[in-house]
Amino acid sequence: MSIEDCRKDFPILARNFNGRPLVYLDSAATSQKPTKVIEVEADFYNRLNANVHRGVYALSEEATAAYEGARERAARFVGAKDPEEIVFVRGTTEALNLLATSLSRSLLAKGDRVVSTEMEHHSNIVPWHFLRESPGIQLDFVGINEEGELIPADLERLVTKGVKVTTFTHVSNTLGTLNPVREIADRAREAGSLSILDAAQSAPHLKLDVTKLGVDFLAFSGHKVLGPTGIGVLWGRKELLKKIAPYMGGGEMIMEVERGRVTYKDPPYKFEAGTPNIAGAVTLAAALEYLDHLGWEDITAHDRALVADAWTRLHDAFGEKVRTFGPPPERGHYGVVSFALKGVHPHDMASLLDHEGVAIRAGHHCAQLVMRRYGVPAMSRASYSVYNTKNDTARLVDALQKTEAFFRGVA
Repeated sequence: MSIEDCRKDFPILARNFNGRPLVYLDSAATSQKPTKVIEVEADFYNRLNANVHRGVYALSEEATAAYEGARERAARFVGAKDPEEIVFVRGTTEALNLLATSLSRSLLAKGDRVVSTEMEHHSNIVPWHFLRESPGIQLDFVGINEEGELIPADLERLVTKGVKVTTFTHVSNTLGTLNPVREIADRAREAGSLSILDAAQSAPHLKLDVTKLGVDFLAFSGHKVLGPTGIGVLWGRKELLKKIAPYMGGGEMIMEVERGRVTYKDPPYKFEAGTPNIAGAVTLAAALEYLDHLGWEDITAHDRALVADAWTRLHDAFGEKVRTFGPPPERGHYGVVSFALKGVHPHDMASLLDHEGVAIRAGHHCAQLVMRRYGVPAMSRASYSVYNTKNDTARLVDALQKTEAFFRGVA
């Protein structure tokens, strides 16, 4: 994979901010889009725009073919054998809310146990809190050790007989931790629990294969894998999708509506009420094609090299003044490097880095349990994608040194 050729595919990287070339290090929040992906969305509205499934005219049939083709592409992306196991949603957040709501209508009742982890994004915590409030499930959390990994003793203690759902992230959006998915999924199955995997942060960096992962459900967001916002994918085992209740009601998801009863279509359509994000799905397919074309071994190796380089540069530049979070790169650390610099609040840091043309994220990253675990109000986070280079990290460290010197002078 030629990084320089790859960078040319992303027009936004040619922009300047405050007279300096953009260094975009916030891909964990949303990735940038290559020209080919942008053109696919424009082409859809230029040539194919019509509603799907309902029209018997040629344009609608073409739009339907493109939409269902995107479903097939998403199935290949996650290693699913059947495209009908793919449900299009707005993103990982909607997918997890869909599962929590549908499971509460089908399989969960008051007193049932759900296990999550302390490293989850709020999208994989708040929907389960809704169910804690009603119908009254019991919600437990696997803890995190000092290096940002799940505590094995907590897994053994909590994922036991009687647990109904075990829901966890593949890669932490804050710590970069790669969790032992197959091990957790196997343990959940032995306990009689369903397993749900949040793959929002792993999908841009690791080849996904639901068979090898062994989970029951998986979700990821289009906008983090070089695709558009407002589209995402929920994969579920077909027999489970048939069993659980619909999430929303309306057009497209029904078979028959009568005064006294309603019947629903088979999955995936019973979960896709209303007009879907057709253009988003078609454009997402182009983004997934782009990533596959780059090659997953190269993508993963590139990511690991960037994370390791950033980790080393930060510690070499600041020594004991910098605190990095998550496991060291050699233990498995992907996508993000979160850190705190002594004497500089993350929000002040992000603002000053912006003056240098460097875009990073500062805050709690929708992971307040992580912040509480490490006793910090916020973290600074640099996150990477296929278009980043080690020079981006050099620019980051140079800007951080200027920022640290400024605050040292103020003090």
